[in-house]
Amino acid sequence: MSLFRRIFSSKSKSDQKAKERHAEDRSKYMPEIDLPIDESFMINFKRNGGKFLYCDNENEVSDSFDKILLENDWYEKEVCCFDKSLEHKFSGFNLNFVKNFSASFFFATCEYLIADSGAILISSNQLREKKLTELPDDFVILAATSQLVKNIGEGLKGIKNKNRNAIPSNITTIKDFEPQKEKDFLSYGSSSKNLYLLLLEDL
Repeated sequence: MSLFRRIFSSKSKSDQKAKERHAEDRSKYMPEIDLPIDESFMINFKRNGGKFLYCDNENEVSDSFDKILLENDWYEKEVCCFDKSLEHKFSGFNLNFVKNFSASFFFATCEYLIADSGAILISSNQLREKKLTELPDDFVILAATSQLVKNIGEGLKGIKNKNRNAIPSNITTIKDFEPQKEKDFLSYGSSSKNLYLLLLEDL
């Protein structure tokens, strides 16, 4: 049973918060705890400002997507999407799928979820040849727990193994999910995205 299933089915919110608080309170000079890969990703992703909705099955994916649309008033709006399979799968949500970068949000899958940094690894398979700065500020990413890898090295190796004939270009990561921080001097030059992760349990 994965961490996500344990958290969302059996543990109380107070238990979850206590565990996260313990991880955050540790000094950066203390030895690293060798956390399970799913737990490491969850802690780092949330620390980066990301929002994830754990989904046990495809019906929960649809329900969670519906909640995101309602929360942001995105029904009957334009969504930038380059993935025909996503367009077909979510065709019942009364969205206008376009390639227009002024759309309300960007909808895509990803290559891998990077546990040690809480980042999302993407490539031209999702972005085509567009830069992150050219895309909408709001992202909705659909991924599965089988896409979790320990570090970016494993992710790059996975991309190479899956695409032996034509390795995708434009490989990059998103790991800053709090756009308001973009004005910060320390984050100058980064591309922040308000990102929702629909995470499907498939292991």
